[in-house]
Amino acid sequence: MIKQGGTYVVMGLLDHESISYAVGKTIEKFGGKVIYTVQNEKFKRVFLDRGSELSEDEVNALNIEFCDVTIDEQIKTLFEKIGRIDGVVHSIAFANPRTCLGAEFHTDAVDDIKQGFHISCVSLARVTKYAQLAMPQGGSVVTLTFDSRNAYAFYNWMSVNKAALEALVRNLARRHGKDLVRVNAVSAGPLFTKAASKIPGFGNLSDTWQVISPLPWDTEADKYEIANAVAFLLGPYSKKITGQTVFVDGGASIIGGQMLPHERAAVEATV
Repeated sequence: MIKQGGTYVVMGLLDHESISYAVGKTIEKFGGKVIYTVQNEKFKRVFLDRGSELSEDEVNALNIEFCDVTIDEQIKTLFEKIGRIDGVVHSIAFANPRTCLGAEFHTDAVDDIKQGFHISCVSLARVTKYAQLAMPQGGSVVTLTFDSRNAYAFYNWMSVNKAALEALVRNLARRHGKDLVRVNAVSAGPLFTKAASKIPGFGNLSDTWQVISPLPWDTEADKYEIANAVAFLLGPYSKKITGQTVFVDGGASIIGGQMLPHERAAVEATV
């Protein structure tokens, strides 16, 4: 799946429920080395040291660096410090839930919109700019997105950010092909995380998947299905895939309307 002994930077760790944590553990399972980034020391204290179900020994075993992706110098310094790597996972997104998400799409909080765009989209370009220098023989960048082809209730400006992120993936893939650096996205179904819990109406989004997904969808356990796809895109078996958004959402993105009762699986297959 991934390069044995390769080094991968997984950006956006918050706690043990994070998609980034599932990705990191999956990379390690397949024989890779993981360096996580957390926004700052305060986030680590609040969400990992105090608020996590991980033990102190488990937290201490994580290789963590700090990086605020809105500060270019921190991104540059991060990749200079780490040295040569084989891939990067960009699992970072934010939109102020009070102004950019919710029942009403329109907002006068333009600064919040700009901040969300910077963190959720622009940061991928800044990360890729500096990360590719640490991959002189080529490598892979994978980001996380959510179906932006449809407009979902409450998701509002984050949906706009994800659409921009997917367009950015294509442009970065074109730019960095000559560097042998591939850039792709994984579009996940709804997953419960600390960040997702702040999305107004997340329960509605989860319920939607129960009526549109051909395959059963688990908002907890299926983080590791996403992680498997990310690991594939990071590794040598996907070396001719770039600029793509790969949907790992139980098939919900291809359904028109709802699944009918006779189309539903009675039990989830084990293979």
